[in-house]
Amino acid sequence: MKPGDRLPPLEIPVTRTLIVAGAIASRDYQDVHHDPELARRKGSPDIFMNILTTNGLVGRYITDHFGPRAELRRVAIRLGAPNHPGDTMVLTGTVEEVDGDTVTVRVVGANGIGKHVTGTVTVRVPA
Repeated sequence: MKPGDRLPPLEIPVTRTLIVAGAIASRDYQDVHHDPELARRKGSPDIFMNILTTNGLVGRYITDHFGPRAELRRVAIRLGAPNHPGDTMVLTGTVEEVDGDTVTVRVVGANGIGKHVTGTVTVRVPA
């Protein structure tokens, strides 16, 4: 790996089940993550994915690429456009830095309305 290398994209269908299951698994019981009517009353067209689910998907993207021995050292993400049911989030990554067995990857997850997540992940890949 070297700076500028790109990871293959990963398409993730954003289903209602994924959104609700991710919220429940992370104990995020905010109504906007499971109740469409209450989400609409609060100005959203539907329920939307929480940041902890997004964080987990970003981690999966990196470890799927680097393998089962990869160790996430730092995940720093920021949310943008919400992920709603029926959309697809496409995760892409570009290597920013390589220092021995440690790699920093710039990650972007985009959906039909824009960038859902942006950030960097630092991963150690033991030899």
